[in-house]
Amino acid sequence: MNHGKLHLTDGLKTALGFMSAKSKIELTNNYLQMKHIRKFLRSFFTFLICIHVIGAAAQPIPAQEKEEVVVFEPKIGEYSSIRIPALALTKKGTLLAFAAGRIESASDWADMDLLLRRSEDGGKTWGAVQVVAKRAGGKPTDNPAPIVDRDGTIHLLYQRDYAYAYHIQSTDDGHSWSQAVNITATFEAFKQDYDWKVLAPSPGHGIQLKSGRLLVPVWLANSDKIKPHRSHRPSRIATIYSDDNGKTWHRGVMVPEVEGFKNPSETMAVQLPDGRVMLSIRNESDKRRKGISFSKNGISEWTAPTYDEALFEPICMSSIIATQYRKKNYLLFLNPDSEHIPKHPRQNLTLKASNDSGKTWIIEQVVNEGISAYSDIAVGANGAVYCLFETKHNPTDSWSLVLKQLDLKGLVND
Repeated sequence: MNHGKLHLTDGLKTALGFMSAKSKIELTNNYLQMKHIRKFLRSFFTFLICIHVIGAAAQPIPAQEKEEVVVFEPKIGEYSSIRIPALALTKKGTLLAFAAGRIESASDWADMDLLLRRSEDGGKTWGAVQVVAKRAGGKPTDNPAPIVDRDGTIHLLYQRDYAYAYHIQSTDDGHSWSQAVNITATFEAFKQDYDWKVLAPSPGHGIQLKSGRLLVPVWLANSDKIKPHRSHRPSRIATIYSDDNGKTWHRGVMVPEVEGFKNPSETMAVQLPDGRVMLSIRNESDKRRKGISFSKNGISEWTAPTYDEALFEPICMSSIIATQYRKKNYLLFLNPDSEHIPKHPRQNLTLKASNDSGKTWIIEQVVNEGISAYSDIAVGANGAVYCLFETKHNPTDSWSLVLKQLDLKGLVND
């Protein structure tokens, strides 16, 4: 281009030949302005594309996530508090969100109903609140532990008054539930080894092993204080299981006691690719790390609990799940990772991923930076990760239960 000289199209030259000098100047100026504007826009859009490409190359790919959906409001009707989430994904792809509706009080010993909401569209919308286990006159009904059987049956275990355990099931995708069956005798069998005064399943989902065995972690407390309520300490853990699709339940061997490993309680299980079962154990040890123990069959020969140095223990229930994505095996772990926060509150809910059966946790994603506590996880088709958890804006607020969806593809960068 020869700068300083005006280059005009043949059409413009012809038009100028029939115009006055003033009109020629005005038309020429307008032409130049449009030409410079087009040139500027081309340069500007090129600049934006370059910035986008450079930024994408420099930054790690974040996990794709969707907005939080409130599943249970802080207060629903007569319920003054909603707590203790459990989540299951049925064979038909329906999400089942369970929780304890606490009446008049947020206490663990409040009168409660066990509640359920269903979602058939991946958590976008939720059906009406169902009561799957009714209150018992001032006694808590809590600790939901759902298991989705490979035949489509949904099993649910729960406790009442921390003294009785029950099993119900649904064969119609969670629309209706069977009459409750009292399975407290399974827990009574532990008393020959441990004189418990408090019993409780998980809470959170149980699992079905490759063999078909249904497995639910449980914790038991010997209650060093009886009044005003039986305390949850000291405590021990074990599993209960069913090898006949929930018809009968049996006790497993208790996880060994280890000096310094204080008050193990709320526990979740995963089956590893090699068939072993791993427990992720809440504890109150000075180490402030999540406890782990292994068994070949999920019911006996548990290893002495050790600490996972990568998993901070804020003394809070956590959730864990085993899944497979693109023919690779992963563990996903979710809890409030507040190690970097003074006094280690229940805050900064973080999802971590392992691709080597929990030996290392190579990836993490903050799910909620604010106040957060108990949680549960389900994994759907195409790597959709559903996180159901307790949260609230201020310490004095009541808890909400919200669902947040992440994309495993973005999380593992695969």
